[in-house]
Amino acid sequence: PAELAALLTARGFGPSAISVLANMGSEDTRKDGTAAAWNHAPGGDLNTIAVDCRAADGADDKAWSRAPGLPDEVYEHDGQITKRPVRALTDWLDSSQIRSFSAMLLDVYPKGRIDEVPYQSGQDPLDIAHWFDSGNYTITRNARYGNLWIQGGPRARVFFADRPKLAPALNKIPLVKWDRRYAYVSSTHMLLPRGLNQVYETDGGEKASGILMHTKFLNTFTAKAEEELKRRQHYAGSIEYTAYAKTADAAPELWCKWSEKYINWRQLEILGLMSKGNWA
Repeated sequence: PAELAALLTARGFGPSAISVLANMGSEDTRKDGTAAAWNHAPGGDLNTIAVDCRAADGADDKAWSRAPGLPDEVYEHDGQITKRPVRALTDWLDSSQIRSFSAMLLDVYPKGRIDEVPYQSGQDPLDIAHWFDSGNYTITRNARYGNLWIQGGPRARVFFADRPKLAPALNKIPLVKWDRRYAYVSSTHMLLPRGLNQVYETDGGEKASGILMHTKFLNTFTAKAEEELKRRQHYAGSIEYTAYAKTADAAPELWCKWSEKYINWRQLEILGLMSKGNWA
């Protein structure tokens, strides 16, 4: 983290906000600060780092791309985390002249109350939360931007049962062959130019798509929901987290008789939640 902070500062991004989770741990291992003022002691051997790039006054913020995309060889690593599987996908997307790739957000949850089994730091959350909704999704097309708008799953079923049209969006376009002229309009739900939102077929067939496994529904959920509600940094006056807070104290059960137990990605493809498309 200190080396990254020094690099950001040297290249004119000193005001950038940095958050570090040592050993991919819990909130008590988190360190926050800015690149220019970073003075934290080294943490664990494996750190998850989030950077909100902000250029210093007078710096040329267009001189460096803010989007990641360098090959594995550029980084020092022990082989535990590499970009090789993603690189295989991006090579195929590139050769197919596909600029953007979609992935639906899939909420997974435990059977029983969400606070029944405590999550331990470093544990695979799928050990606890391995159930999901295989159906119960609605899809509409955004007339202005052309992207698909997907809602449903346990969030709509439990937290927005009386107003499902206000349920959070599950559609994401997280993988884009980036150009500095592009811009996300709303989180990673949609982009400009609008052609990047065309991640689905209109004349039959299927385009390749993925799944983002979402594991927020653990025993830590109530505290996290309250934290986000206090921050008030989410859309529509934090309507999503307001709904969570009203229900979270009861530690709701998201599992129902129609819930499906997660096995592997092939299961998700069979269910039509993702697709290999033409990627053999």
